[in-house]
Amino acid sequence: MSDSVIIGSVVIFYMAIMLLVGWYSKNMISSNKDFMVAGRRLGPVLMAGTLAATEIGGGSSLGVVQQGMGKYGISAAWYVIAMGLAFVILTFLAPKFRAAKVKTVPEYFRRRYGRTAGIITAVIMLLPLIGLTAGQMIASSVILSTIMGISYQASVIAICIIVTAYSIMGGLWSVTLTDFIQVFFIVIGMAVAVPYALNLAGGWQNVTMNVPAGTLDLFHGYSMLDVVSLTLMYVTTFTVGQEAVSRYYAARDGKTAQKGSMIAALINFVYGFIPAALGVIVLALINMGIFDVAQFQSVGSRYALPVLAVHAMPPLVCGILFSGVISATMSSASSDLLGAGSIFANDIYREYIKKDASDDEVMKIARLVMIGSGILSLLVALLNTSSIISILMFSFTLRAAGSFFPYVLGHYWKGASLGGTLASLFFGTLVVVYLEQISSGVLFGIKIGQPILPGLLVAFLAFVVFSKLFPPREYTTQLAPDEHES
Repeated sequence: MSDSVIIGSVVIFYMAIMLLVGWYSKNMISSNKDFMVAGRRLGPVLMAGTLAATEIGGGSSLGVVQQGMGKYGISAAWYVIAMGLAFVILTFLAPKFRAAKVKTVPEYFRRRYGRTAGIITAVIMLLPLIGLTAGQMIASSVILSTIMGISYQASVIAICIIVTAYSIMGGLWSVTLTDFIQVFFIVIGMAVAVPYALNLAGGWQNVTMNVPAGTLDLFHGYSMLDVVSLTLMYVTTFTVGQEAVSRYYAARDGKTAQKGSMIAALINFVYGFIPAALGVIVLALINMGIFDVAQFQSVGSRYALPVLAVHAMPPLVCGILFSGVISATMSSASSDLLGAGSIFANDIYREYIKKDASDDEVMKIARLVMIGSGILSLLVALLNTSSIISILMFSFTLRAAGSFFPYVLGHYWKGASLGGTLASLFFGTLVVVYLEQISSGVLFGIKIGQPILPGLLVAFLAFVVFSKLFPPREYTTQLAPDEHES
């Protein structure tokens, strides 16, 4: 049996498992709450697995390898470690998130500030999820086409069908269970690659002798300010991103949410160094003449890991690694799909189209929207038009800039108001649009690395000032009752 057949068989077997888990999970769904937040029954281990798998995507695996073999060296690990730091910070907020007993972020805005805030946040949070899904599908498909020797178009269609199928069957239950399996594939698959790569290089000492000075410096590519900025960006996006915060909603209780968040942080702390080290080893192999830079030109340096795997590992191990890399992107894509379906069904359809919709009807709509989002993401991935993807990914920043403080401070500050929320959404968005689309990141002559940071500052000031100018009718942090909760 040829190496390619063995590798392909392992990958196909892995994908079949994902579909089987999705089919099994559908038996765990009896209500809308089961579908969107897993019945709020996740324990700390399951929650940690799905939280880590959701955020460890293509950028956290292939992207970090690419950074590691570039100017960042081992400091590329901060890209993932900063996620862990964000999860640590979120452990302090986790009990509040869980205690709110909402299914989506827009539902929180609606019940805390009113229907106007609810529909605005629902709309601005839908578009990024489609963009994120498309981005992960593109990453998955390039990997699959590279390692299986099939066309990119066939890979996109296969990935779309598999991810959409297991996601719609069991909602967050199927996404959680598949994520739990996927996080092991991701971490173990990548970790197993390290000794094989080191063996090809002749040991770690050979690696250190064949990389430029500073490559093994933890702050070679990322400064302390970069790490702080990256951590803050993750905190804001994880807090208001449906694909991440829904895990806190799904925890058994507040303590469980905290434990799950800490375990997810530990996974990120350990995992971060693995792809960074692999990138450094690839750089050494190039400098030693074992690899030629031309070997990466056909697929791009982002896909250096598959090239390394084919040359350094037995086919069975190679198949496990490839399954892990595909896992990283598929787990993120499934969470984004579920987020889109949940927000539309829960916060638009049930609130503005058919208020008396039953649980079964809401789940049906969520599944239909997930299928529609999958098809739309498929089209974007097939076109692979950078301008479309840039627009969609830009909206990822927009959703966090204006909504972060109304969401977080709304749990603590009784004086938070609708006026402050709308001002935060407007001014936070305005600053990010200006920096990203008009001034190319320059503010008062200073180049801003993360446009979301000044956006957050302006949003905070607007939120506080306008909440004072237009105070709430009732000073309370309590949410309005959920008319649909059974």
